[in-house]
Amino acid sequence: MAAGDARALERVYRLTSAKLFGVCLRILPDRNHAEEALQETYLSIWRRAGTFDSARGTAMTWLMTLARNCAVDRHRVLARSPQLPMPETFEIADPDADLFAATLAEDERRQLHACLGQLEEMDRSFLVAAFFEGSSYPELAGRVAMPLPTVKSRIRRALLKLRGCLS
Repeated sequence: MAAGDARALERVYRLTSAKLFGVCLRILPDRNHAEEALQETYLSIWRRAGTFDSARGTAMTWLMTLARNCAVDRHRVLARSPQLPMPETFEIADPDADLFAATLAEDERRQLHACLGQLEEMDRSFLVAAFFEGSSYPELAGRVAMPLPTVKSRIRRALLKLRGCLS
């Protein structure tokens, strides 16, 4: 993809779109907004493919981070602007969705839930709020009346514990 191969992007899309769409849906429950965030995610992936650094994490982690960031950005924009009702659209089934992918996603969800259960309650709530609900670190710090660097450190340590559990 970094070399501009559109077929590579197509393959990445086929392999990751269901999971990244799930990330967007957790932050943006409205399906239309989540789809728009997913589209922005793949545009960002295409433009930034050359910046991926495997030393900093897995490709899936990088992709999920981009999806989360696009969804959070869209959530913030929507929160600031009044919403007009959207016309109904037709649901288009994903021809690549299959039972195996759904089963794999469910297994990964169970594993994530089990690993989150091993974290301290406050650290778990920070991760859920930041990565599944779209809260920013400063919002979290203000919510619990903690210094921002402390919140960032706790989230980082919790992410490291989570990574260890998931690997």
